[in-house]
Amino acid sequence: MATGEDSAAARFADIAATEESGQIFAALDRMAQDLVGARLVSCSVFDEATWQARRVYTNNPDVYPLSGLKAVTPSRWTETVLDNGQIFVANSIDEIAEVFPDHPTIAGLGLGAAMNLPVRLAGAFLGTVNLLDKPGAYGPDQLEAAKDLRLPAIAAFCSLHHGG
Repeated sequence: MATGEDSAAARFADIAATEESGQIFAALDRMAQDLVGARLVSCSVFDEATWQARRVYTNNPDVYPLSGLKAVTPSRWTETVLDNGQIFVANSIDEIAEVFPDHPTIAGLGLGAAMNLPVRLAGAFLGTVNLLDKPGAYGPDQLEAAKDLRLPAIAAFCSLHHGG
């Protein structure tokens, strides 16, 4: 008998096999909401040579549109995500304000927790899956559940370069 995670993974695999990258990222968004919880989901790529990020997916394009490059400043976030390849978690708007200059926008949306999942393949950094939710939303259970997003996230980011 298939578990809920198995059926979610199977649905994602079906979408990944047949759809374009926009639909694949939307399926990743749904998995993130189901497995971890998030009111705002976005995905970004990062250019290590220029230290600039570009949003490649968002479920709130009115507030966080797909756009040009934005500078990334060295911080606890870059050390955790980019340097160490670990999931970054902030559970208050004060913690978010330490690393994200758009914290007033985040707070204005009623959000106060952030989780950023680095996506890597064969040692190469592909991007991040960025989840935001209400303050205090991301504890040990959500951190563990986020690890199940790694393989679907790799597929989503690879779709940007393969026909998507």
